[in-house]
Amino acid sequence: MRLPVLALLLSTIPLACPAERIDVHPGPEALTRAISNARPGDVLALSEGRYAGPVTIDTPVTLTGLLARIEGPGEGSVVTVTAPDVTISGLTITGAGAKLSDLDSGIRLLKGADRAMIEDVSLEGNLIGIDVHGAKGVTIRGNRIDGRNDLRVAERGPGIYVWNAPGLTVEDNVISKGRDGVFITTSNEAVYRRNRFSELRFAFHSMYANRIEVTDNISRGNDMGFAFMYSTRLTVERNLSEGDANHGFFMNFANKADLRHNEVRDGGEKCLFIYNSNHNLFEANRFEGCGIGVHFTAGSQGNVLTRNAFVGSRTQVKYVGTRWLEWSDGARGNYWSDHVAFDVNGDGLADSPYRPNDSIDRLVWSQPAAKLLMGAPAMQLIRWSQSRFPGLLPGGVIDSHPLVSPVGAGVPAQEARP
Repeated sequence: MRLPVLALLLSTIPLACPAERIDVHPGPEALTRAISNARPGDVLALSEGRYAGPVTIDTPVTLTGLLARIEGPGEGSVVTVTAPDVTISGLTITGAGAKLSDLDSGIRLLKGADRAMIEDVSLEGNLIGIDVHGAKGVTIRGNRIDGRNDLRVAERGPGIYVWNAPGLTVEDNVISKGRDGVFITTSNEAVYRRNRFSELRFAFHSMYANRIEVTDNISRGNDMGFAFMYSTRLTVERNLSEGDANHGFFMNFANKADLRHNEVRDGGEKCLFIYNSNHNLFEANRFEGCGIGVHFTAGSQGNVLTRNAFVGSRTQVKYVGTRWLEWSDGARGNYWSDHVAFDVNGDGLADSPYRPNDSIDRLVWSQPAAKLLMGAPAMQLIRWSQSRFPGLLPGGVIDSHPLVSPVGAGVPAQEARP
């Protein structure tokens, strides 16, 4: 008697339905119905064609389809995710609105969309490509994001917008057009690596972002390469800024950062700008071909510059303070392409210190009209005297252990990418 009773009891317990692959075909509200009917873990495979947005994914599912295209109506966001463990891959998503105040995006990952995976997606012509807004542990990998340059710069959105998204990984994406490639505001503990940026205002822009890693990224032909503002404990390594118009690397209230083996090539106005940024390490970077190699200002303290190469900039250093700043780690300084010196003992260090600026430089920077007097004999006499008797200088940058070779500075050759 016990066996029949047990069988009856088991038959009344609902069995969990296994996740399954569901093929979805284009049609009116086809995608909306498929999402609403999906169970956790289902794979919604979209066949070739167009699907109408906007849609909201509130169940942990996978949305995929190599030839499928989700098109929004030109208002709001196209795909909004509120459930955890959602994967979106292989799709093309377009048709977001143009309200920056509403963060209109191709994909929005809201609070609760933890561990989302956005992979191999093409986002075309959206105001913001992907907005990570409160979701944790998200991965954004291998996507192509083409924004909008038909708007005024102030009206454009970033390729990836990040707010309060700890544990974020952004890697191997190609981002072009729009305002910033990646814009971070108030979000910590993330990794940004191997991304490529072009046709942007800033390639990478952090605001109030702490304990982040920015490695192996490439910025080409943007207004500015890598901007770090109000951020601390940064790891910035092997990034390339090539042909960026204004600044290669911009440090504004950025503290306790390590910048190693980064490189600026064919730079514009400034290779490196350090503004009120303290206790940073600049090691083995290469800054080449800018109007100013490094502009150092606003009372920055405790910074160490060692083994860097400053090559071929019209002005290697711009510093208007009166304090003496030692730019070496006490043993090895930096390479300066305009420093003419000998290395008699062959230890790789120049036998005379490097002082890039004199009082005439400071006068011209503070009073640009003084350039008219640069050819005057009195000005040349002052400059010559200070070069022969450094004690006449009122302070400035000094590298007591300059290098005679730039070898080892910049992005390692085996890691440089075309």
